[in-house]
Amino acid sequence: MRGTFTSGALDCLLDHKIYFPYVIGVSAGGSNGLSYASRQRGRARACNIDELRKRRYIGLRYLFTQRCIMDYDYLFGELPRNVRPYDFAAYLAAGKFILVATNCLTGEPAYFDTPQTMDDLLSVCRASCSIPYASPAVRIGSVPYLDGGISDAIPLRRAESDGCDKNVVILTRNAGYRKGNMAGPLTRIFYRRYPKLVERLKKAHEDYNASLEYVENLERQNKIIVIRPQEPLKVNRLERDPTRLEDLYKQGYAEAEKLAEKIRGFCNL
Repeated sequence: MRGTFTSGALDCLLDHKIYFPYVIGVSAGGSNGLSYASRQRGRARACNIDELRKRRYIGLRYLFTQRCIMDYDYLFGELPRNVRPYDFAAYLAAGKFILVATNCLTGEPAYFDTPQTMDDLLSVCRASCSIPYASPAVRIGSVPYLDGGISDAIPLRRAESDGCDKNVVILTRNAGYRKGNMAGPLTRIFYRRYPKLVERLKKAHEDYNASLEYVENLERQNKIIVIRPQEPLKVNRLERDPTRLEDLYKQGYAEAEKLAEKIRGFCNL
């Protein structure tokens, strides 16, 4: 739900008609980025906030029905297909869109380049958003996947390796934030079938912090532009208060508004 900041920033870019031919997203950044790719201004906000007001899709009851803390069957099924229809044709026409997930067998990031069917797109997005410990792994083919944030939470280097030399990064943490180790003693038991995933989870915070340092270093050199909150967020990953989420959306919009013309000039858009 911290990704609601991202949805506000992306709506601002759409309002300024700032479009990128290459987008790469991880977890909530990927799901919010999809509405940006399809040019559906306001859709991500509606999915995050308006739908939460109408349907409490976060709750412990889903652990019993789906083994997940959120109603993913709805969020990656009925919602994009019928309730808030996703414009798949517009997404295909927009350019390259890469979603990042984590391969549970190898512990390595998997980069899914512009899935070409609606079914594939929703499966990959669900995998990218599947929070460790709180969601089951998603099988794509014979391979189980979890949240891309485990292995490549800020895939800037991937964008660079794909030839992108003018990059804009949207973060949901304030400058100076660093993550602590979230892998507890139960990690090895919880994921005993995936020893390489266990090792990745143990050092996920180190990888994330190293990525933050890389981003901040390039930002100091004026080689990238970063949109981020100015203060620590007051919402958590599973925030259920629509009012707080509305404030976060507005915060994301405001931070992008400050940088919109700088981004246009920087990227020659």
